[in-house]
Amino acid sequence: MTRMATKGTQDTPPSSFEELLKTNDAYTAVPQVGKLVIGTVVNVTSKEVHIDVGGLTTGVVRGHELFEGGRGYKDIKVGDEVEATVLDLENENGEMELSFRFAGQQKLWDRFYVLQKSEEVVPVTILEANKGGLLVELEHMKGFLPVSQLTPEHYPRVPGGDKHKILEKLRSYVGEEFRVKVLDVDQEEEKLIVSEKAAWEEKQKEILQKFEPGQVVEGTISALADFGAFLAFGEGIEGLIHISEIAWQRVEHPKDIVQVGDNVKAVILKVDGAKIFLSLKRLAANPWDSVKDTYAVGQEVTGKILKSNPYGFFVEVESEIHGLAHISELGKRGTVLDEVAQVGEVRSFTIISLDPAAHRMGLRLVNGAEKAKGKKKEPAAKPEAQEVTGELAEKPEEKAAKKEVKKKKEETSSGKKTAVAKADPET
Repeated sequence: MTRMATKGTQDTPPSSFEELLKTNDAYTAVPQVGKLVIGTVVNVTSKEVHIDVGGLTTGVVRGHELFEGGRGYKDIKVGDEVEATVLDLENENGEMELSFRFAGQQKLWDRFYVLQKSEEVVPVTILEANKGGLLVELEHMKGFLPVSQLTPEHYPRVPGGDKHKILEKLRSYVGEEFRVKVLDVDQEEEKLIVSEKAAWEEKQKEILQKFEPGQVVEGTISALADFGAFLAFGEGIEGLIHISEIAWQRVEHPKDIVQVGDNVKAVILKVDGAKIFLSLKRLAANPWDSVKDTYAVGQEVTGKILKSNPYGFFVEVESEIHGLAHISELGKRGTVLDEVAQVGEVRSFTIISLDPAAHRMGLRLVNGAEKAKGKKKEPAAKPEAQEVTGELAEKPEEKAAKKEVKKKKEETSSGKKTAVAKADPET
């Protein structure tokens, strides 16, 4: 006997199927293309893996989609729970098309974001080199390590900045393993930037805690650059001696004072995080402290021209006291410096300014600017120089005086003639 529906069906208890839909989201959450799904492996062959996707459908992973970042799923077996990315909701066989490769990549990007936030130090393998840095592999994903993010040990310090030598140095690291931190991650741009320097700085900070300003250290000059010299000391520590801290005098290039391999002592100026700044010159007395005991404005000194610049000459007055003879103190406007003096010449200068605190001495070339400004003293009269006679030898004021005397004589003579004429009517 069939039971007929009557009024009040709203009071009829829901079926078990309705309850199932309400209480289990897995049955109503339809997978979407591009999204990750979790399923159970039901069959494995050499070319395919079949997965039960939450009891809703069966999915298949096949071909190159079986590989994640170059690794095959060789160890997968029936019953394993796996993640896969939906490529198509239904293929030609009525199965959901899935990919381990995309799922694996998504997991990697998620992990890289975690690594960036946690600042964990991880190993990478160097794959290639270009002029900008190194291509690396991090957990089967390619990334980039810029030159600027290398440690001092690996940074390509090449004299003159020769690009070919820099690239050659970078290529020597191919195949090596560096320890880095993830610096920047952008999945949409497929960008993964890592830093060896950031990982090194963390370790360096711990080591540098035992050093403080004023402390004297001894080490070896490990590298030279246009801006200074690097000193290696202690437990793998490398500090910078800026070019202005190498010597009290002006230094054109660090190689003029120190060479790679030199053993020197330096004083610590500053410890800034993982960086340490040193000075060579401050271990010696500052010659400018007593410069006023020896020199004064207006004093004439002898100096060697060390360098010629568009704005003047750098002059060595003493080995550690250098001055500047500005172009305005060398002659007329438009003066060509090479026509005034040459580098290496020893000339006389007058001190026109002195600022010991700023380590500055202003100079004027003797018989240079004085001539241009008309300040040169007249030479002493010599007998042989007075042999010139006539009007050419007379000064303007002397000629004017003679004319005045002659005029007065003529007026006197004219007055006498007039008086005689009046006395003699017959004339």
